[in-house]
Amino acid sequence: MKKILLICAVILGFAFAASAQDNQKAEFKFNEEKHDFGKIPQGTPVTTVFEFTNIGTEPLILTEVRPTCGCTIADYTKTPVKSGDKGLIKITYNAAVASPFNKTIVVTSNAKTPTKYLNIVGEVIAKPAGSSK
Repeated sequence: MKKILLICAVILGFAFAASAQDNQKAEFKFNEEKHDFGKIPQGTPVTTVFEFTNIGTEPLILTEVRPTCGCTIADYTKTPVKSGDKGLIKITYNAAVASPFNKTIVVTSNAKTPTKYLNIVGEVIAKPAGSSK
C-alpha cells in the first residue's frame, strides 16, 4: 500500500512540475491577429504593424516570420522580448494584381503556443484606364 501511495505522489509531483514549466514560458498577446486594408489602389504597396506583448515570464524569441506568398514582406523584432515588453511584426503587401486577397503570415517562436497565424485581407482595385500611375 505504501508503494502505491509513493508512486501516486511521484506521478503527481511530475504532473505539477510539468504544468509549472508551461506557465513559465513566453506567450504572445497581439493587438490584432487579422488586419483588413479595405480597398487599396493597384500598384500601391500597403503596410501594417502587428504589435504584441510578451505576457509570459520567459523572454519571447521569434525564430521565423514567414508570409505564405511572395507578394508579402515581413520584418520583425529580432531580439528577445522580455516579459511585459512589446515587439512588432511589420507586414507589407505589394498590391500588384487587382483582386481580393487574404494572406497568411506564419509566426514561429519559443512561446507556449509556438506557431501563430496572422492574416491580412483587402481588395486591390484596378487603376482607371489611361492612368499613368
